[in-house]
Amino acid sequence: MKATAKKVTIIIPNYNGKHFMQPCLESLEKQVCKDYTILVVDNHSSDGSVEYMREFYPDIEVIALDENYGFSKAVNVGIRHASTPYVILLNNDTTVDEHYVGEMIQAIERSPQIFSVSSKMLQMYHPELIDSAGDLYTILGWGICRGSGRPSSNYTKPDEIFSACAGAAIYRRCVFRKIGYFDETHFAYLEDIDIGYRARIYGYINTYCPTALVYHVGSGTSGSKYNSFKVRLSARNNVWLSYKNMPFLQLAVNFLPLAAGTLVKCVFFFKKGFGRDYMEGLKEGLENCKKCRKVPFHVNHLHNYIKIEIDLIRNTFEYASDWFQRKLRKK
Repeated sequence: MKATAKKVTIIIPNYNGKHFMQPCLESLEKQVCKDYTILVVDNHSSDGSVEYMREFYPDIEVIALDENYGFSKAVNVGIRHASTPYVILLNNDTTVDEHYVGEMIQAIERSPQIFSVSSKMLQMYHPELIDSAGDLYTILGWGICRGSGRPSSNYTKPDEIFSACAGAAIYRRCVFRKIGYFDETHFAYLEDIDIGYRARIYGYINTYCPTALVYHVGSGTSGSKYNSFKVRLSARNNVWLSYKNMPFLQLAVNFLPLAAGTLVKCVFFFKKGFGRDYMEGLKEGLENCKKCRKVPFHVNHLHNYIKIEIDLIRNTFEYASDWFQRKLRKK
């Protein structure tokens, strides 16, 4: 009897995360919806992850890469290898609610214009707080985890977002062939906002599903919220993100707010002790801009660029309002 084709491939990128695999995979085994297959892409782990998977989970396919290529290439390998209509990218330092897969499939099937759907990510050790309800991007050039640190009782309605957080999101696989895959030069960080931005230029939308719950440790691979590696790569990738996705006229229009956003972040990271790392990342980003592949400008995408610009401005004011409200509550 021929096996029924699955709707979604769950791609789990892994780098030295053997200790995360059991709880993550056990939560997937409990899914009410079984319309999925699992693929682990290992970035040349040195902790025995591949051997562990082959011994304890022999039925799960593992692709073992020959070196650590970073998040972007690992998930690209998985996406290209998959044959299902949809792919879910899932961090190894997560566990998911038993209805997660079913809710994500239902959410992306609401419209063929939906490229990605972001789940409601809760903090693993403080599930009363949100980890991410999707990503925002601002005219200051800041990527924002929407709802981070807010009570989990917030963000209860599905809505459109700027981009999905790739730590636990579903994507329409056929769209990658049209807009391109995750940018492997990013290695890691901001690659999800970059591809969500690109999808929007092409007229697709990204949405948020509040009923798809994920519990996330956070910084499971990098080890901390702020560290030299993460700060440097994020600074570099942020330069590339704006440069690649904004036409030259839009870059000129947004130059002052982008410069102001960079200055504020520079001050912030110097206070945190990572100023040098941030400056090195900026320098690398600026020096290598011309090596980036800009999204080709097409006149028929003009209305999408206008909508994106409006959203960048609106997201900035929404973030500023949220920031001031939090500060007032602390007083």
